Amino acid sequence: MFNAMRNYFLVLLLGLLTTSLVQAQSTGRVEGAAKGPRYQVDPYWPKPLPNNWILGQVAGIATDKNDHIWLIHRPRTTTEDERGATLDPKRSKCCVPAPPVLEFDKKGNLIQAWGGAGAGYDWPKNEHGIYIDPTGNVWIGGNDASDHMLLKFTSTGKFLLQIGSPGKSLGSNHPTQLGRPAHMNLDPVANELYIADGYLNQRIIVVDANTGEYKRHWGAYGNVPTDEKIPNFNPKSPQFANPVHCVRLMKDNTVFVCDRANNRIQVFEKNGKFIREMAFDTDTRGSGSVWDLIPSDASQKYILIADGTNNEVSIVVRETGEKLGSFGRSGRNAGDFHWVHNIAVDSDGSVYTSEVDTGKRAQRFTAVK
Repeated sequence: MFNAMRNYFLVLLLGLLTTSLVQAQSTGRVEGAAKGPRYQVDPYWPKPLPNNWILGQVAGIATDKNDHIWLIHRPRTTTEDERGATLDPKRSKCCVPAPPVLEFDKKGNLIQAWGGAGAGYDWPKNEHGIYIDPTGNVWIGGNDASDHMLLKFTSTGKFLLQIGSPGKSLGSNHPTQLGRPAHMNLDPVANELYIADGYLNQRIIVVDANTGEYKRHWGAYGNVPTDEKIPNFNPKSPQFANPVHCVRLMKDNTVFVCDRANNRIQVFEKNGKFIREMAFDTDTRGSGSVWDLIPSDASQKYILIADGTNNEVSIVVRETGEKLGSFGRSGRNAGDFHWVHNIAVDSDGSVYTSEVDTGKRAQRFTAVK
């Protein structure tokens, strides 16, 4: 009798442990990162959009000084089924593509939405990347085959500046024309904008943030870039692969660059001098393992890397490149990812992610205390 009762309680305990593990995985808790930060998905963020709106591919996400969260999505990527309410005759009750740029508060309430074609500038055919600078200006890029420009707006959508122009790229060493730029980051002290350029060009280019005047540029290892196409997935490649997908300035004045298809991050001084590199999940093929990165909090001890091929967010020690763990997996549930594309963090350490391809959503992960 005693042995039977003991076996019953052992089976019950094993079942409870298994259930707890499954629940932890499904809520986005981190895998194998006891030393680093931990996160849990908030399945109720953001709140449903008004006006019968729907999102296409969410091609960028950023936070501002007020802890508001900004998205840029691709209205043209909604399917006929998704935009059924716009057809004539209507196919269905729902939906209508939302304007490309959306601003949310931390609770997930939509504050405003704007964007699209207008006078005085060339709106991209395929929106890509969004950045809010310290003064609240909004920068966006594009990666269509003819999108060779960045745009700068006020927070309410007033046009301020265009860098580059649509049409043809003029190569990775041209001082003014871009090549399908992916991402940008501002140095407020020097008022210089660093651009990850990009899906066609293979460089970082730095310009004056007010005028767009050219300052400098560099390729992998700080060398002069070339436009030769060499095999991807080589963490020692002498050139950046396409896309050069992100650029982030750290508080120690280093510049981190996502060389996505070579599965690596390269680190530079602001003048383009190479410092070091870090490779991650080097067996990854597809679109590579380093899509975007962001410091986890103000201390910048850890960085979070969005990996849209393996569909996870890696937690990494910034100084050493040691990978402590990850959260997320391929899937459709809350906390899962499909082509996690960009990543942002607010002042509380909550993490925001965006998904392209058929993912078409943004998610929030709160820090587990």
